[in-house]
Amino acid sequence: MKPYAIITARGGSKRVPGKNIRDFCGKPIIAYSIEAALESGLFEEVMVSTDSEEIAAIGQSFGASVPFMRSEKTSNDYADTTDVLNEVIGMYGKCGVTFHEFCCIYPTAPFITPDKLKESYRLLQDEDVFNVIPMVDFSFPPQRGMRLREDGFMEPVDPEGINARSQDLPSVYHDCGQFYWMKTEKYLENDNILNNHTKPYFVSELEVQDIDNESDWKLAEIKYRYMKGVL
Repeated sequence: MKPYAIITARGGSKRVPGKNIRDFCGKPIIAYSIEAALESGLFEEVMVSTDSEEIAAIGQSFGASVPFMRSEKTSNDYADTTDVLNEVIGMYGKCGVTFHEFCCIYPTAPFITPDKLKESYRLLQDEDVFNVIPMVDFSFPPQRGMRLREDGFMEPVDPEGINARSQDLPSVYHDCGQFYWMKTEKYLENDNILNNHTKPYFVSELEVQDIDNESDWKLAEIKYRYMKGVL
């Protein structure tokens, strides 16, 4: 059986209202995730997990399925991605549907392409790999970061790294917040997505953007247009 794509899209975004279906360069932002998944040809089903009838309708209009609605428990501000994934896997299980692999895709990830999904999926085929996650390196060495003390003065986060040359410090990476490939059995044994025999799929900083406020949204649109060669 092919893997399943699970697009997590609740309706209660606070910082950017309506974020998951807001127009992004000409169409609802969730459409990019759905279309990339469908066009990749990798998936048995591309489904949207949501508590919003509006999101469900838009998702279906772009070709995704919505076999069931998200529960109230996984729709509040405190539910995280693993809560949603566990519910989706459990709901499918009650219907007699199982899948050996799945990809959790975020609805605000317009930089995902079919090729990125296919290339990263190939990494999951190694028997020693349980998860594959897009990663990007920090643009500034975090070892040279500073923090504010209670007395109002600054101090280095890493006293040894603060005076080191940037080129002498090892690269540090962070999750792109776009998608996660997982082997279902291994995920159910250990749902620590970022630390469970995880293999990185490296992505350019120009194709990564968290969207938590209006400035982030504008930056994402600029980066997207650059990626598409329309700037």
